[in-house]
Amino acid sequence: MAQPVGARGPCVGLLEIASLATGTLVTDAVLKQATVRLLVAEPVTPGKWVLLFGGAVDEVTAGLRRGVEVAGDDLADRLFLADVEPSLLALVLGRRVDPEGLELDAVGLLETLSVASLIRAADAASKSASLTLLALRLAKGIGGKGLISFTGEVSDVEAALDAAGTPAVHGGLLDRRVVIPRPHPGLLDVLLADHER
Repeated sequence: MAQPVGARGPCVGLLEIASLATGTLVTDAVLKQATVRLLVAEPVTPGKWVLLFGGAVDEVTAGLRRGVEVAGDDLADRLFLADVEPSLLALVLGRRVDPEGLELDAVGLLETLSVASLIRAADAASKSASLTLLALRLAKGIGGKGLISFTGEVSDVEAALDAAGTPAVHGGLLDRRVVIPRPHPGLLDVLLADHER
C-alpha cells in the first residue's frame, strides 16, 4: 500500500540537458567535481539527457554549479531540492505503488513540459497536503513532458495542485492541472499501468 507523503528526505540535484552528447559530458563533469550519488543518468524523449544525483547539500550544490557551467546553452532545466519528499524520489527511481487496499477518493493530475519542473511541482504538492502519490511518468514516450498522479480528499488534491502550480507556472512549464472527484474504480488500473519511468 502507498505511504502518505509529506516527509523530508535527501538533497538532490537534477540537470536536464538538450543534447545527449553534452549530457554525457555534464555527467562526467559533475562526478569529477562533487562527491555525489548518481541516481539517474539517461536519455529521455525528445532527445534530452536527464542527470539526477544526491548527497550532502554542499556537494550537490557544487555538482549543480559545475553541471550548469559545462552544459552552457544546452541546459534545458535544472532543479535543486534540499529535502525531496521520499515517496516522490522512490517513484522517480522506478518504485511502483502497491494497489492492495488503495482506494481513490479524488485524483489529481499534474502535467508539465519538463522533467525538472514536474519534480519541483510534485515536491511542492506533496508537502502541502495529505495525499498519496500514485504514479509518475517522466519524458519517455510522452514527448518530454512529465505527469504525476495522486489521490486524497478533494480539498487536499485541490490544495496540492494549487501549491504545485506556483513553481511550474514561474518557470512557464505548467501544462495542465486536473482534479477528478469520485473517480471510477477502474481508473486506478489506468493510473498504475506499467510504463517506463
